[in-house]
Amino acid sequence: MSPKILVLTPTYEERENLRPFVAALWRTLPAADLLVIDDGSPDGTGALADELAAADARIGVRHRPRKLGLGTAYREGFLHALAEGYDLIFQMDADRSHDPRHLPAMLRAVAHGADVVLGSRAVAGGGVVGWGLGRHVLSRGGSLYARTILGLPLRDLTTGYRAFTRRALEIIDVGSLGSNGYAFQIETAYRAWQRGLHVIEVPIVFVDRRAGRSKLGRTVLAEAVLMPWRLRWPASW
Repeated sequence: MSPKILVLTPTYEERENLRPFVAALWRTLPAADLLVIDDGSPDGTGALADELAAADARIGVRHRPRKLGLGTAYREGFLHALAEGYDLIFQMDADRSHDPRHLPAMLRAVAHGADVVLGSRAVAGGGVVGWGLGRHVLSRGGSLYARTILGLPLRDLTTGYRAFTRRALEIIDVGSLGSNGYAFQIETAYRAWQRGLHVIEVPIVFVDRRAGRSKLGRTVLAEAVLMPWRLRWPASW
């Protein structure tokens, strides 16, 4: 039997990107379901998501009252996936930086035994289009910093393009995850590795957003700096 698949995409001010994102997703993975988790976008992203959902039973929408953070959105989505019996869960950004053409390779990795698949910009065949030097340094430096502290062999700890099996989410215990932003990506990867799950990296080409603006802020960066230390020595915090 084919796995029951859910794609999760948190949104905040992604109205310009949402419709083309959904169209591209269906061209590649038409048998999946999609859950949009909107944090009260003032640009009408949530209303557009409702419009798309009304026309397509594969799409679900969750509305949250304000910007509550990436990590809380994914936790909510993961718990929904477990409650609804999904077998495989993808997380993707709606800004079209995560190209659905990489989904088949991630599906093949799961079929060959992976519990968690990271869409990696930092392995052979992966890369980034459209970033300046500062973003490259921030991304690569952040992954190097985190994996050095945590002792992980994984190259791209901050990628937001991922696949999790149901078993992985249960073993990670997603309801107990406590971080957001880049730190959430680091925490899930570390917990998966620490608990003996089979984590592999599949190369992706990340294309910088075509519309809208980045949501990266100082609070997200500060949490990402502290989180590896908290994970490595939890008793000290």
